[in-house]
Amino acid sequence: MSLWEYRATVYATDPDLTGFRVEASDGHIGRVDETSNDAGRSFLVVDTGFWIFGKKRLIPAGVVERVDPDAETVHVGLTKDQVKSAPDYDEVQRATGDEYERHYQAN
Repeated sequence: MSLWEYRATVYATDPDLTGFRVEASDGHIGRVDETSNDAGRSFLVVDTGFWIFGKKRLIPAGVVERVDPDAETVHVGLTKDQVKSAPDYDEVQRATGDEYERHYQAN
């Protein structure tokens, strides 16, 4: 499985997770601002709100451990610090994805 693909056991629901709460392994970290379901390039953009002054972080879909559609919550296998240290979401860089690939290959 690629880091940039949802786990089959996790993601069998509606692909639009926009607005869902994001729970890191150690607590709430923000909300899903945007998703991409491109084959082999799926990701979530997490708006961290007050945690780091409204920064938007890009995390790969492969870190999603489970989705609770009733509670509108996405649980990720990252700590708050790992989400905070994820690359800034940048529409221009998203086109190539190079920065994100380097970040997640190194970690």
